[in-house]
Amino acid sequence: MNDSSQPNRRAFLKQAAGLAVFSIVPRHVLGRGFLAPSDQITVGFIGLGKQAGGLQRQFLKNEARVIAACDVDKPKVAAFAEAVNKHYAEKAEKTTYKGCQGYDDHRALLANKDIDAVVIATPDHWHSVLAIQAAKSGKDIYCEKPLSLTIQEGRDMVNATRKYKRVFQTGNMQRSWKEFRQAVELVRNGYIGQVKTVNVNVGGPPRDFDLTAEPVPAGLNWDAWLGPNTIARPYNNVLDPALGADFWGKWRDIRDFGGGGMTDWGAHMFDIAQWGLDMDNSGPTELQPGKEGKGLIYRYANGVEMHHTPVEGPQFCHFIGTEGEVKVGRGSLVTTPETLKDKVIGESDKRVYFSDNHYKDFLDAIKSRKNPICDVEVGHRTASVCTLGNIAYQLGRPLRWNPAKEKFENDAEANKLLSRPMRKEWTS
Repeated sequence: MNDSSQPNRRAFLKQAAGLAVFSIVPRHVLGRGFLAPSDQITVGFIGLGKQAGGLQRQFLKNEARVIAACDVDKPKVAAFAEAVNKHYAEKAEKTTYKGCQGYDDHRALLANKDIDAVVIATPDHWHSVLAIQAAKSGKDIYCEKPLSLTIQEGRDMVNATRKYKRVFQTGNMQRSWKEFRQAVELVRNGYIGQVKTVNVNVGGPPRDFDLTAEPVPAGLNWDAWLGPNTIARPYNNVLDPALGADFWGKWRDIRDFGGGGMTDWGAHMFDIAQWGLDMDNSGPTELQPGKEGKGLIYRYANGVEMHHTPVEGPQFCHFIGTEGEVKVGRGSLVTTPETLKDKVIGESDKRVYFSDNHYKDFLDAIKSRKNPICDVEVGHRTASVCTLGNIAYQLGRPLRWNPAKEKFENDAEANKLLSRPMRKEWTS
C-alpha cells in the first residue's frame, strides 16, 4: 500500500468502527492480518443437525458472528438461519435481520471471502473433504470429533492445515473442562505414582449397513449427503432424522459413516487417556483382543496398558498407578486416596494448556495465530487410537502399530484399512 492511500484507509476504518450492530467489515477488505473493527470472527456452519444447534449457541455466546449456514437438507438450513437471525434481531432490538446466508453446497460457502472460519458438524465421512477444502480456501476450522473416518484422512487434514497455515480446533471439548484438566495434571505430576493401566469405558465398534430403504424427504439431497462414499446406500431416517425429530442421527453406528461408540465417546475418553499419558504426538504400539474376544488391550512403548472393556454406566477414563488412582468422567472425579482430587496443582508442577472455554479458545487462537488446546494433530492422534481399536476388532487378532510411520508392521491386510475408496470428485 502506498502512502497516498493511508488517509483514505484511516477514514474508512474510522467510519467502519462506527457502523451499526448489523454491519461487519469483511476482513479481506481490510487486508491480510487485520481483524474487522468489531473484532468479531465471522463464521460459517457446515452440517446443521442437532450438534450444530448446540455449537451455534456456543459461538453466538462467545461473540462470533455467524453469517452463513450450509446443509444438504434445505429445511435445516432455513431453521438454522432463522435461529441466528432471530438472535441478532433480539440483541439489536430490531424486528428483522437477515444476515445469515443459507447454502446447499459447501463450495459456495467456502468461496465467500467474508467468512473467516468454518464449523464442521457433518457426519464423519465428510470431515476430511470439508476440512481440506476449507484450508485451501483460507478458512480457519473448528471440526467436530472424531476428526476423521480413517487414519489416512486424519493425516491429510493435518498436512493441509499446516500447508495453508490455518488454525484448527477439534471438538474434544472435555480438554476445556475443569475435572479433566485436574485429572490429567494429577497423573502427569506423578501423584498416583507410575501409571500402569488405563481403563476406558466407551461403546464398541460400528456394524455393517443393514438399514431398509425409505422415501427421501422433500428438500434433502441424499446423493450429496452420501458425498465422498463410493457405495450408494438408500435413505433411512435414522441416518438423517427430519427437522424436529426427538432422537439423534445414528449414522455413526454404521461403518460407512462412522466408527461406532469407539469413535463417538471414544474420541472423548481415549483423548483424556492420551492427554494424561503425554501421548498427544504418538500412540500405542500394540493392540490385542481381550480374553474370549471381549474387549481390547492397547500397549504403549513405555509399558502402559490401556484396556477397552465396556461396562454399564457412564463413560469414564480410569488411570491406575503404583500409588493411587484417578477416575474421571463428566462431572465426576474420584481418586485414591480420596483427598487427592482436591490437590492444588502448584506453579512448580507440570501444567497443561489452560482453557475453560473450548469455543473462545478457538476464536482467541484465530486472533493470535497460535495453536488452540485441541489442535488438528491432537485430534488426529486421538481419532487414530479410536480407529486402531476398530481395526483390531474387525480383524480379531493382535496388531503391531508404528505411531511414527502410522503403519502396521508387516500387515498388508490391516494397512488396507487405514484409508478408503472415495468418489473422484472429492479427492482432488
